[in-house]
Amino acid sequence: MAKEGARAVLCARTRDALGQAVDEIKLAGGEAAWLALDLRTPEAPAQLAAFALEKFRKIDIVVNNAGATKRGEFENLTEEDWADGFALKFFGAVRLTRAAWPHLKATSGSVVNISGIGGRTPGSQFTIGGSVNAAMLSFTKAMAEAGIRDGVQVNAICPGTVRTDRFQIRLANFAKEHSIDAASAESEWVRHEEITRVGEPEEIAALVAFVVSTEGRFLQGALIDIDGGATKTI
Repeated sequence: MAKEGARAVLCARTRDALGQAVDEIKLAGGEAAWLALDLRTPEAPAQLAAFALEKFRKIDIVVNNAGATKRGEFENLTEEDWADGFALKFFGAVRLTRAAWPHLKATSGSVVNISGIGGRTPGSQFTIGGSVNAAMLSFTKAMAEAGIRDGVQVNAICPGTVRTDRFQIRLANFAKEHSIDAASAESEWVRHEEITRVGEPEEIAALVAFVVSTEGRFLQGALIDIDGGATKTI
């Protein structure tokens, strides 16, 4: 987003990673600021919106991209696991969108919710994540309808397997479970999942940048899969 000229406000719980990301943006000639918050807490999203307004005077784009949910057998998932899964990815997005909505109305802005393919293709090991992602997709459709009235663009992107730190952990476990070496684990993963390849974070970012650009403005309420063919259903 910064490469496309956006003034970016980054939020996460890890101060060092935030500082590093903002430094990279600034070194490349962009503008950015960061705020370390736990978006699971009810008041944090409003604090983030206020911080963005203080720094840059307006809000044009909100990208809800926080949250990872616990995997595992349903009977082993606790009440706390379920509450934590919804607290960050779903309620964090709801609260940040609510806090930013009046300002997005003023700028004819955009919201992009990063959901995931599990929202439409759930699995027994992903009951929390699939449920949270499905809720995100429903929230996207509902807010897209409100956005027609209010002049705010709202869409969702559903990534499949992307080369993140979390994926590397899953890949290592996959290699161990299948008694294969790390070097061949990724190609076996691709074959097992019936996808073209593993995606890159930059590809998700590029899609977000397109959706909120002038060229992507006709998109409204779209639930966009970017998953290497993982989603087989219509």
